[in-house]
Amino acid sequence: MSSVFSSPIQLAPAKKARIEIIPLIDVIFFLLATFVLFTLSLNKIQSVPVNLPQASANAAKPDEDTTVVIQLSDEGTAYWNKELITLAEVTPRLVAYKSSTPTARVLVTGDERARYGNVIRVLDEVRLVGIKTVTIETAFRATGR
Repeated sequence: MSSVFSSPIQLAPAKKARIEIIPLIDVIFFLLATFVLFTLSLNKIQSVPVNLPQASANAAKPDEDTTVVIQLSDEGTAYWNKELITLAEVTPRLVAYKSSTPTARVLVTGDERARYGNVIRVLDEVRLVGIKTVTIETAFRATGR
């Protein structure tokens, strides 16, 4: 009586492990081609030239901050350092401020619903008065603050 289990099991000879280089070359070529196509599709970024101030070691700090904050609201009114004024009062105040302060600085801001046209109008008035240092605040600020 012969048994199926009595015959010796023959194992296949062990194959030697090796690294295939052809698939690696294909992956590298794919990454290179993707990078080249991506960089060719980038558009030129448009920018605005900005003159940044240069710091000096012996620069004197101002004793007090004389910056005027003009905040615009959606109701067509403005706030001059938290004081409610009309848009018609902005120009005379800017003229008086420019004549009384040698280093006049203005910060223009608005509440969450301020009209873009009013902001541009105030910026034009600041420019026409001759104030060179103007800052535009982009963070949210509640009305009158």
